Amino acid sequence: MKLVILDRDGVINHDSDQFIKTPEEWRPIDGSLEAIASLNQAGFKVVLATNQSGVGRGLFDMAMLNRIHARMHKLLGQVGGRVDAIFFCPHPADSACDCRKPRPGMFEAIARRFHVDLNGVPAIGDALRDLEAAAAVGAQPILVRTGKGEATLAQCVLPEGTRVYDDLAAAARDLIDSQGEAEARGRPA
Repeated sequence: MKLVILDRDGVINHDSDQFIKTPEEWRPIDGSLEAIASLNQAGFKVVLATNQSGVGRGLFDMAMLNRIHARMHKLLGQVGGRVDAIFFCPHPADSACDCRKPRPGMFEAIARRFHVDLNGVPAIGDALRDLEAAAAVGAQPILVRTGKGEATLAQCVLPEGTRVYDDLAAAARDLIDSQGEAEARGRPA
């Protein structure tokens, strides 16, 4: 199975320091929805792993988070894309939970749900915590410059082997091209 793990805020949609609290505040980054659709068409399952501490902070409830995700699903459907599963951590930043990135709990849950080894699975985020969670399970950390990505690149030491792209669309193109090249090498000439 081909799998790619995405962070949500700053990768698929524009992020906000005040949190994305309503469906109306959820605005896709140009090209991100089409990038997900292209990954789907290339045979990738697309899974989200997203910290959503606004729930734990009381800024919005689960029903509102579901409405935000319903908007995302609707807009994705309009361009022929889909997200196969959403894993999220609702806990505040000071929580001792295992699921909040940079801890690997969400990634481990993804591995269990899909019965896969995450070694080398592309995991795309815009913050150091996304990359650290990916690296902790052997996934391929990928940083996009959207969202907090530029600041992450400027201020942080990235996990070894981290790939960097301008946005999700560029990362998706490279993943699809790399997959095509690998498949071509595997075929008899």
